Amino acid sequence: MDILSALPSNAAAAANATSDTEDTASAITSDFDMFLQLLTTQMRNQDPLNPADSTEYTAQLATFSGVEQQVQTNDLLRELQGAFTAMNMGQLSGWIGMEARAEMPVNFSGQPTTVQISPSPLADRAELIVRDQNGNVVANTPAVLGDEPFEWTGLDNSGQPLPPGTYTLSAQSWRDQEVLEETNAYIFNEIIEAQTLNGEVWVTMQNGVSIPSEAVQGLRRSG
Repeated sequence: MDILSALPSNAAAAANATSDTEDTASAITSDFDMFLQLLTTQMRNQDPLNPADSTEYTAQLATFSGVEQQVQTNDLLRELQGAFTAMNMGQLSGWIGMEARAEMPVNFSGQPTTVQISPSPLADRAELIVRDQNGNVVANTPAVLGDEPFEWTGLDNSGQPLPPGTYTLSAQSWRDQEVLEETNAYIFNEIIEAQTLNGEVWVTMQNGVSIPSEAVQGLRRSG
């Protein structure tokens, strides 16, 4: 009786069918228990006059050990993931009420938004490019040529307020009549919530935008 050929393949099928950690771990544990039962059965029912070859037993026991280690490793990884998530949440509790700097959209509702850009060092002027949700440019206005934060008041090219909505901001660096580069603008907004989503920590801004915590490039006290 070859125990290796008798092993079920539900662990591999589960791994291919879903990425859920608990389901995969459950499948591996099931195979681990089945392996142990089959090995015990083989040892009880082997022919005393023709016992299993010691080399075969060694190979089977090595496989047994590998499955056991895999189960233990998966358990450890789940524990570590939980610990890291708890640690991140504990650290992020101090972020609540802070003003974050990150590349993110602006939910414009008539209120000014603090913006920071990084123009090319070769530029002699910069423009702030505003795009709507469809990617259409709805405004392009002169911007501060430097990395000092400034206020974007949400006006179009004619000086009228843009309608409420979600906009993305970027900066074009110009030299004479040539565009040197276009880079995303950094937006400042206050963090009001931190939560875990699918194993990642996300922060929600006062304007309703949510981003991964790793996208935050800087923090400062609001107000």
